[in-house]
Amino acid sequence: MKHSFTPSIKDILAKHFKNDSEQIFQNSELLKYINLKTKSADKGSKSRASFGNLYAIFVLVEDYVEGGFNESGDYSKYEGAKFSDLFRRQRELPFSNKLQNHALNQTMNEEFKKFFPTCDYIPIIRVVETKRYWINQKLIKVNANGKTFNIAEAIIEIIDEYAKTKKSAFEEFIDTCEQLKTIEKKEPAKAKEFILSLLKPKVDARIFEIVSYAILRYSYHSKIIYWGYGVIPDEFGRVENVFRENLELYKTGRTNANDGGIDFVMKPLGRFFQVTETTDVKKYFLDIDKLKKFPITFVIKSTDSEDELKERIKQGAIEQYSVEKVVEKYMDCVEEIINIDKLKSSLNKVEDEGYLEKVLSEIIVQSKVEFNYED
Repeated sequence: MKHSFTPSIKDILAKHFKNDSEQIFQNSELLKYINLKTKSADKGSKSRASFGNLYAIFVLVEDYVEGGFNESGDYSKYEGAKFSDLFRRQRELPFSNKLQNHALNQTMNEEFKKFFPTCDYIPIIRVVETKRYWINQKLIKVNANGKTFNIAEAIIEIIDEYAKTKKSAFEEFIDTCEQLKTIEKKEPAKAKEFILSLLKPKVDARIFEIVSYAILRYSYHSKIIYWGYGVIPDEFGRVENVFRENLELYKTGRTNANDGGIDFVMKPLGRFFQVTETTDVKKYFLDIDKLKKFPITFVIKSTDSEDELKERIKQGAIEQYSVEKVVEKYMDCVEEIINIDKLKSSLNKVEDEGYLEKVLSEIIVQSKVEFNYED
C-alpha cells in the first residue's frame, strides 16, 4: 500500500540504509505493518491515528535501542522490559496520556497476524507471570541484498515523524475550528460546510460521535419540558412542584469506552443514546441487552434512510431470534434512529437558532479530550 506518508517512511529508510532501503522495505513485514498503520498521517482528526499499536512497537524498540542491542549484546539473555515502565512511557508520547494497555497485551499481535498470516513471528513477546516484554528481534533484523540490517533506529524515527505529522494536522483542524468561530456570524455558510464535512460516512468514528453530540446538544437545548412529582391540583386546577427545564444532553465519557452502551444521556427525560457505525445488527442487540432492554436511541453513521436502517435491524432480530415476541421486544427498545440526514436537519435547526459557534466550540473541547491533546 502506498499513501501520503509512505514517501516519508522511504526517505527515513534511505537516510539509514541508502541503496538497500527499498529492498529492506519490501522484505520487512514490520515496516509494511507500520506503513499500513500510518495511512492517516495527513488527515487530521478525521481518521484514526492508530497510536496504540504503533506506540507499543515504539516503546519496545526504544527499550531495545537504549539497551544497545541494535549494536551489540545478546538480546536473548535480556530479562525483558517491565510492563509498568513501557506503559508509563507510552503515556508520555503525543496524544497518548489516556491510552490503555490492550496494544501491549494482545491487540497489536492479533492485528499483525491478521495482516500477515503467513509470517512466522509475532512482534511482541511477553511472559504474563513476570510482566516482562520484548520486541521480536526476528522482525528487527532484515535480510536484504545478501546482508542483514537492524532497522530499530529507523523504526523509532518513522513513528516519531508520524506522531509529529499527526500533531501538526490536528493543530490545523483545531485552528480551522477556531477561525470559523470568529467568522461564523459573517460567513455562517463556511462554518456549516465544515461541520457537514465531519458527518460523512468515512470520517473517523470518534469525530462522528463528537460532532453528533455537539449538534444534538444544541438541537435539544431549546426544547422545554415541564415535570413534577406529587402533583395534586387544587380546587382551581393549580398545581405545585412543577419544574420547567431545557432538555440537556450529556456526553458520558470517551468514545469506545466500556460504559455499558451509553454514549449520551438526556436530562431530565433519562433517554439513552448509542452512537455506532457498524452494520452488524448483533451489536445493537448487545447494547440493548447490556441495558437490560432499556430503550435506546441509535445515532448511526449512515446515509441510509431511517426506515431502511430499522428494517435491517428487524431482519437481523428475526434471523437471530426467530420468535416473534422476542423480536418485538427488541424492536420496542429502538426508541429512535438518528442517521446522517437527521443530523443535517438538526444542524439546520441549530443554525437557525444561532448556535453554530457553540457547536464549533463543543467540537474543539471534546476533540481535545478525545485525542489527549493539551495546548
